[in-house]
Amino acid sequence: MHATPRGDGLDAGIRPEPVRRHDATIRARGSLPRALWSRATAGWYVGAGFALVWLVSLAQQVIARSPSTASAIVGVTLVVVFAVAFLVSAPIAWTLRTRGRLAVCAGLFALSFALFPWLGWDIAPTWAYVGVTFGMCAFPWRWTWPPILGLGLLALVTDGLTGGWDENVIWVPAVIVSISLVMASIARTTATTSELRHTQRQLEALAVERERGRVARDIHDILGHSLTVVTVKAELAGRLVDVDPQRAKAEIAEVESLARGALADVRATVAAVRTVNVSGELAAARAALEAAGIAAELPSSTDAVPPGGRELAGWVVREGVTNVVRHSGATRCRVTLGSEVEIADDGVGPSGRSTGSTGLSGLRERVEAAGGRLTVGRSDLGGFSLRVTL
Repeated sequence: MHATPRGDGLDAGIRPEPVRRHDATIRARGSLPRALWSRATAGWYVGAGFALVWLVSLAQQVIARSPSTASAIVGVTLVVVFAVAFLVSAPIAWTLRTRGRLAVCAGLFALSFALFPWLGWDIAPTWAYVGVTFGMCAFPWRWTWPPILGLGLLALVTDGLTGGWDENVIWVPAVIVSISLVMASIARTTATTSELRHTQRQLEALAVERERGRVARDIHDILGHSLTVVTVKAELAGRLVDVDPQRAKAEIAEVESLARGALADVRATVAAVRTVNVSGELAAARAALEAAGIAAELPSSTDAVPPGGRELAGWVVREGVTNVVRHSGATRCRVTLGSEVEIADDGVGPSGRSTGSTGLSGLRERVEAAGGRLTVGRSDLGGFSLRVTL
């Protein structure tokens, strides 16, 4: 007897296989016919069907001990009913919670006594099927082995009292205990496999969601910064067209260059090969601040930034300067680099700025993922301060 740990072809709400966390098993919700037939239950039926051969000898005993043909027919019918009940017991139990599974096992045990009028205590071999069903319910081990050993002990006592205490008395109890414990081990292995597969699917979904968030954050960071600078430079070029055509042409050329760079960054992000460095972002920040008419106080070197934090520092500078240009209304911006990166301005300050924007939220996720800490507040310049500890 074996069970295949697959549940293909069933709704997500049905678990047609033993699950390790028995107390959280999902009910079939009215889909019992579908739970009784699937790829998982097909494997069970094949293995369990072979095990029913043992019932043939019991049916022969029922016929031999029947006082009449009618009695034999009734007895054989009950054997068939017991066989069918055993076949469907595990698939039904897999759709139930703990109490339901216990009820299925108890019901099969009680059904075995329907053959008592014909077999007496020779019904003990049927308890092997009860033990197998109990094992296939994938209860915790502390719940599994006592009832199985109890069935074996009950069979030993009844066989000894009715047939005598000879060497043959141990065979039926040994079969009951050994087969039941083996099937319990198989069920738990199947349950673990099912749980691992379910966990793997959850991890895959989580990885996809994280990757979507990363791509969305990167696209925002790239386009937010680049389009802000493009907008500022385009406005500046528009004002210079009549008064300084040559400089207007130069600004338009920079707009074109920025747009091409942003496009290249987007393509690189999609290909997951884009990198950010703090030196390049400082240069871009200087150009953006100058175009916006904001006095830039930038460090002349990036040596103070720890080597392992330079990419993160680049993201901080990019997002911080973009926010200064876009939202601050500032005339002055200061960037400080070191083990702590700060972008400060003399603009409207925290009360006039959104601290829950998409850009800042994405940056916070990036910083926390790298083990850093992001804080916002009022700067000593009187405006907004974005500070990240690398």
